[in-house]
Amino acid sequence: MELNDLKNQRVGLLVSGGLSSTAVAAWLTEKGVDTVCYVADIGQETPMPADELTSVLARMGLKAHTVDLRTDMAEMALDLVTYQASYEGGYWNTTGASRAVLVAGLAQALRADERTVLAHGCVGGGNDQARFARYGAALVPDLPVFTPWTTPWMLERFPDRGSMSACLAEVGFPERLTDWATYSVDGSMAGFSHESDALESLSTPPTGLRPLLTRWPHEAPDTAETFTVRFERGRPVEIDGRPVSPLDAVLSANAAGGRHGLSMRTVVENRVNGTKCRGVYEAPGLDLLSHCLTALYQVGLDKPATGLLKSLSAALGVAVYEGRFHDPYGRAAAAAADTLAAGIGGTVEVELYKGNVTVQRLTGLPAAPGTARQTRFSGGGHHWQLEPVMAARP
Repeated sequence: MELNDLKNQRVGLLVSGGLSSTAVAAWLTEKGVDTVCYVADIGQETPMPADELTSVLARMGLKAHTVDLRTDMAEMALDLVTYQASYEGGYWNTTGASRAVLVAGLAQALRADERTVLAHGCVGGGNDQARFARYGAALVPDLPVFTPWTTPWMLERFPDRGSMSACLAEVGFPERLTDWATYSVDGSMAGFSHESDALESLSTPPTGLRPLLTRWPHEAPDTAETFTVRFERGRPVEIDGRPVSPLDAVLSANAAGGRHGLSMRTVVENRVNGTKCRGVYEAPGLDLLSHCLTALYQVGLDKPATGLLKSLSAALGVAVYEGRFHDPYGRAAAAAADTLAAGIGGTVEVELYKGNVTVQRLTGLPAAPGTARQTRFSGGGHHWQLEPVMAARP
């Protein structure tokens, strides 16, 4: 799409506060394109909270709205947990998950403002270009998706991140953010990803990085902490005896997991286009809740169901990563996983200590077991026997 084509459109631009999307917003507005920036609040604090970013954009002379999608993001985060939908190396691809939330959640706002084009600032040739294209086609087929960083005229104006930084400094973007020319953070309440020129070198240790939601295990307290969560139908409904909403559950698990150094992972992953790249990822709440739910799946699913869930989890992990969560194959896999999770409930107590999660006890399990449990020593130790009803001991 050429610049003159855009001047006849009403562009709705998704802006995260990073250099790429903010530079696009400033440049399109300067060139006279009718552009409205949509800042989604998905629980991110970096590079700045959503409301602060909207205020900054307004001071730069840009039209901007904040859309609260925190509940949507929390629901998506718990989908990942219920489905055990991690990606390569067992990490939570919260970036891919947030793209599904952004497109689905902002579509109504764009239509209400009579926008005719959905635009984003994700770099050309990357995973997010494919994700936005796929979610746009699946969720808002009436809005063409514009990817600025694949157009020659944008690349000519901004050949690198340094040029973006210089442009934004001139129009009043905060100095602390224009310095991020060689570092990129993407995140939400579900988790954060870190990329930089230093991390791209496989010889650079990741431990120089400062986590945002968690900490390195050696920096965690020397005292263990107990964390208790009750699940119904594979979803957390109570934490430490207190009823929780999806948003409360994610935030509470983040706080507990973060205190004790859960989830820092360095991964060289296979990307959508078949290449590889290195990143560092953190999602302490998802790690913690997943450990707890795994214990319930172990006692509540029989052998065939356990194997099926593993295959569905792998498929959904790829679907989230590649932007296919709302494709028929993603929806079908999720529906099947929901069926398996429907009978899973109970209370899990774990101990957290320096990056470790140790299951202490399971209580309140369903009276009708998913599969019979066999014991030996409870009957004297001389033969195996089946318990007629599965019930956890206090």
